[in-house]
Amino acid sequence: MTVDLSPSTPLPPVQTAISQEMINLYAKASGDFNPIHIDPEFAKKTAQGGTIAHGMMVLAFVNNMMAAAFGRDWLETGSLDVRFRSAAKPGDTVTVKGEIKKVEPGDNGTRVRCAVACTNQSNEPVITGEATVRVKA
Repeated sequence: MTVDLSPSTPLPPVQTAISQEMINLYAKASGDFNPIHIDPEFAKKTAQGGTIAHGMMVLAFVNNMMAAAFGRDWLETGSLDVRFRSAAKPGDTVTVKGEIKKVEPGDNGTRVRCAVACTNQSNEPVITGEATVRVKA
C-alpha cells in the first residue's frame, strides 16, 4: 500500500490516451465486437458520431489506480459502485482520480471508502462513483 489512510488523501492519478487500436484490442480480448466500438463507418451514423471505448475498458483504468494505491488488498477485497456518465472516444485522454472519503477501523482490517472519477481532457465525467477496499492491519 502506498497511500496515507486519512480522509481527503488523494490517490495517485492514472492518465491514459484512448486509441482506436486500444479499443480494437479490447474488443478482441473481451469478445465484444459491437460495431459502435470497432466500425467507424457504422459508428459515425449513430448519436455518438464515431466509435466509443467499451465502458469496462475505461473502468479498468480505475482498477489500475486502486491497485497502485492499495496493492494486494485491492485485488483481494476491492469493490466498485460506479455510474457511466459519458463515452470515451479515440483521441480522448482519460484521467482517473480518487480521494479517500472515509476510514473505518474494524476487527478484520480497515475499510476505506474512496470517491473515484474518470474524466476526459475537457474535464467532463466519463465514470463516477465509489471504491471500497479492506486494508489489513
